[in-house]
Amino acid sequence: MHGYAGNERNLDLAQAMRRAGVNVLYFNYRGTWGSGGEFSIPHALEDVARAVQLARDEEWASAYRSDPDRVALVGHSFGGFLGAITTAEDKDLPCFAFLAGADMGAFGLQARGDESVRAGMESVLGSDMDAAGGPINGDVRRVVGELVDRAEAYDVPSRAPALATRPLLVVAGERDEALPKADHHDRLVAALRAVGAKRLTEVVFDDDHSFSAHRIELARRLVDWQGAECWR
Repeated sequence: MHGYAGNERNLDLAQAMRRAGVNVLYFNYRGTWGSGGEFSIPHALEDVARAVQLARDEEWASAYRSDPDRVALVGHSFGGFLGAITTAEDKDLPCFAFLAGADMGAFGLQARGDESVRAGMESVLGSDMDAAGGPINGDVRRVVGELVDRAEAYDVPSRAPALATRPLLVVAGERDEALPKADHHDRLVAALRAVGAKRLTEVVFDDDHSFSAHRIELARRLVDWQGAECWR
């Protein structure tokens, strides 16, 4: 699952997983990169749930030679947020990889009491949002309003008790300026450890938000972790 706006699709990771024998479903959320419909956070969560439902469908799995009983999520940035919420709510997902993942609830709480923060979020998100040309088709004020109104529901660390029951790979970049490690990665890891997560694998690279200098190492870590933790 890609981030926002999704310039980095992480298809190198998808290909590494495929070489290891894992089928990969990549998709764009509605309203992004030519997909029909309007982008919103609820829509994106629905899209992830639909993708999981498809991957579990016996007929669909037969057509694509996949295993409907072994379906898990890997998410980067905004996709990490989507994966965390979905995995927390779906107890049948066996594991989850959170790569430089976002805590969207934290953004919503920051904007709730500070109009300047809200305006800044609208400016940042709106720079990629254009109903006519994209890459994101949506209403930035509506999206930020959703964040503010549903901040508690979108708080990733609060989902730690549900997430901690499964193997988790949580990866961060020490020099991540888009989603600073202290605000997103560290808070989640602390929450997971506080509830006794026993199968948590934490990896921190000296790198940026896209792990630009560690793509091969990231792919190796992801594939090895899946083989050891997800499918055994």
